[in-house]
Order: sequence, then structure tokens, then C-alpha cells
Amino acid sequence: MHLILNQMVVHKLNLDSFDDVPFSLIALHTSLDDYHLAYLINQRLPILLSKNNDIHLTTENGDTYFSRFSYENVEYETYWDLFQNNNITDLGIINDDQKSASNLFEVSTTAYLLSEFKKVDYFLRVQNFDEDLDAIISTLNTISRIESIYLINEHQVKSKNNLIF
Repeated sequence: MHLILNQMVVHKLNLDSFDDVPFSLIALHTSLDDYHLAYLINQRLPILLSKNNDIHLTTENGDTYFSRFSYENVEYETYWDLFQNNNITDLGIINDDQKSASNLFEVSTTAYLLSEFKKVDYFLRVQNFDEDLDAIISTLNTISRIESIYLINEHQVKSKNNLIF
């Protein structure tokens, strides 16, 4: 009699490995549109940000999407992501039955990718970058339509899971 044992291979995924990727986060305050900001950054820095898939986030008010532009330097293994921090989400049209049909109200809310930084319009995330970030910030500060730019301490980021994309 032969006894056949089924062997199961167990694969474990260590979620802590996502935290191990070093990154720097630069906050940008500007009224520029995303594509215009990406264009101006490409002019000032030796990178070529291009439109990437939007970042999808499900909130209590529904799904929302944040624009994203990316650049990968294969030689140095650095990754750059410019992404929107806030987006207006339409909740639909509310019609009060007691009022006439002409009194329709469209309701919207603002969703934030990193809600602890509600005043920040965009973030520039840089991964595996070993050079001087102050020089990058100084260069980006020459863009006249950027009102404010500064480095965020990664320990201040409470919603790091939203940065996994």
C-alpha cells in the first residue's frame, strides 16, 4: 500500500517590506493644473514625468481618482511620482421633494490622498534618491507659480498605505 501525501507550499508576504523602500516626499502648493506642473518640473529637472494610471481611492463618499505623473531612471533605480493630493468628488444631485423640480442641488466633497496634509495640492515622491534634495527644492522654487514647497518628514505621514501604488 502506498501512502500519498499532498504537499502544500505556503508563501508568506511580509507587508513590512513596503515600509522598507526609502522615499522622500516634497509638498507643493500651487494652483497649476497637474499637466502644467509636470511640464514645468520637466523643464527644470533632468527627469521626464509622463502621465501614469490615476491613483484610485475608495472613501466613505465613494470612489475618487488622483492624477499621477511618473518617471523611472533605470540606470540609477530612482522613481519619481508627482501626484494630486485633493480631488473634488461629485456625490450626485439632491432633489428636495418639497421644492420644485427646478431646485436641484449638486453636492460634492473634497477627498484627500493624504488627509493629514489637506492644504497641500501636490506631492512629489522620490524613491532611492541619494543626492541633495535641498538642491531639487531650490530648483523647483524657481517656478513662479509654486507658492510654497518643502520637504515632509516621512514619520509625519499617517496614511502611508495610500502611497502604495
